[in-house]
Amino acid sequence: MRVDKLVVILLILAVLLPMWAVAIQGEPPSEEIRIDQSVSEIRPLDGFVDTPNKLSPSQVGVVVWVALLALLGVLSFFHRFMNYAARPDPDEQAVSDGGTVRPSFPWIETEDRWIVEYAPASDALAGLVAMGGLTVLTIVFAALFTGEYLTLARTQYFGIYAFGMFMSLTGLTVSYYAWFMPHVEVAERRGHS
Repeated sequence: MRVDKLVVILLILAVLLPMWAVAIQGEPPSEEIRIDQSVSEIRPLDGFVDTPNKLSPSQVGVVVWVALLALLGVLSFFHRFMNYAARPDPDEQAVSDGGTVRPSFPWIETEDRWIVEYAPASDALAGLVAMGGLTVLTIVFAALFTGEYLTLARTQYFGIYAFGMFMSLTGLTVSYYAWFMPHVEVAERRGHS
C-alpha cells in the first residue's frame, strides 16, 4: 500500500472513530436533570439566546427552510469570494486562445475538447495566511467541541462549536480552491444525434 493512501485512510479513521464513539453513547435521559446549585454554578440549560424546549413539526419546517436559505446565501458568498480573490482581472494577461503559450493537458484535451482559457494558481501569501488562520480556528473549535463532550461543561454550545468547526473547514476548502488551484475553462464540441 502506498504511503499517501495510508495517510488518507488514517485521517479518515481519525475523524470517524471519535464520531462513532459519541454516536454509540445512546440517547440521553428523557427527564430533565437539575444540578444542585449549592454545589455547582453550571447551568446546562441556560444559553445566550432564549430558545423553546420543544418545537412543533411546522416550526421545525420553518427552521429548516430558514437554514437552507442561509446555506444558499453562504454558498453564494463563497462563490463570489472565490471569483474575486483568485480569478484574474480581465485587464490582466490570461492565457487563452491566440495568447501566449499555455501548458498542455493531454488528459483534458481531445479532438472534441480543448482549453479555452488557463489561469495559473496565484500562490499568494494571502492564501497561505488564510489557510493557516482557518486551520488554527478549526483546531480551536474542535478542541472546544471535544471539551464540551468530555467534561461537565455547558452542553448547549455543541451546535455553536460544531458550526464554527464546519465553517472553518469550509473556508479552508474555499481558500485552497481560490488560491492554490489553477482555473481552467474548457470548451467541448457535442454532437446531437
